[in-house]
Amino acid sequence: RPRAAPDAVAPIAPATPSVATATAVAPVVAVAPRPLPPPPANPGAWRWPSGGKLIAGFSNAAQPHKGIDIAGNTGDPVLAAKGGTVVYAGNGVRGYGNLLIVKHDALFLSAYAHNSKLLVKEGDVVKGGQQIAEMGDSGTDRTKLHFEVRKQGNPVDPLQVLPRR
Repeated sequence: RPRAAPDAVAPIAPATPSVATATAVAPVVAVAPRPLPPPPANPGAWRWPSGGKLIAGFSNAAQPHKGIDIAGNTGDPVLAAKGGTVVYAGNGVRGYGNLLIVKHDALFLSAYAHNSKLLVKEGDVVKGGQQIAEMGDSGTDRTKLHFEVRKQGNPVDPLQVLPRR
């Protein structure tokens, strides 16, 4: 006995549709992304994300350097500079290698680039001082941590928020 086609199946379009021919398309069901947890109510004070030597500073000059570079060895710990929620973990941003971005509150984000290994994923809530990655040389010429701070999306010199060493 022939079966009737379910209601959810769209009719098959003609093999060679013309401009005047309308084709039916099955509805696309969008899956909403999982909402990220809010950042901690009190993300704590800023702290250095690595104990290595500062090798490059922030600059807004013609050739901007939107963060600081900290030297180290492959595998050295990279720490969250402040508590927050991981909003990006991956290597899809050109020039940053394996990158983590942490949202601390409504004003501040921090970015940690060139890692050899990411230890947290998008949506994780991290504490200030928690190890979030291992230092590496992904997307760059030497082992280092490139660290950026953004205030309302604009780069700021991390030395303005980090404690003096």
